[in-house]
Amino acid sequence: MNEAATLNATARVRQLLDLTTRLTARLSEESKAFESRRPQDVAATMAATQEMANVYRRDSAQLKANPASVASASPADRAALIRATEAFEAVLSRHGRAVEAARIVSEGLVRTIAAEMAGQRGSPSAYGASGKATAGDGRAVAFNRKA
Repeated sequence: MNEAATLNATARVRQLLDLTTRLTARLSEESKAFESRRPQDVAATMAATQEMANVYRRDSAQLKANPASVASASPADRAALIRATEAFEAVLSRHGRAVEAARIVSEGLVRTIAAEMAGQRGSPSAYGASGKATAGDGRAVAFNRKA
């Protein structure tokens, strides 16, 4: 291998290592926010996290498609990337569980509110005791089962 290829492979591995480490830290912080029932703390950084995740997905797909592109990087750098990827996968799993729990809680709240509002409306009746049409409740509630 020539020196330029080795430098390029090393730079590529270190770039992906840095991205993986930053994304792992970000997801870890988001998981803590979800676990402490403060999903609103994640809202401010959600777009940046999504962008970072998209870059990670693209870069890791490129590496998977062409592993030879980093083959000449040092074994220590490649091992560091493997360890960082394993840590990322563990945090990603934790993050997924935290997001799912937050989704379930949120959907439960929406269902409870919708049921309460529906109960307060009473049963619809086309005509009252006098034979005249009754005025309906003008409030509308939409409930979508998807988060």
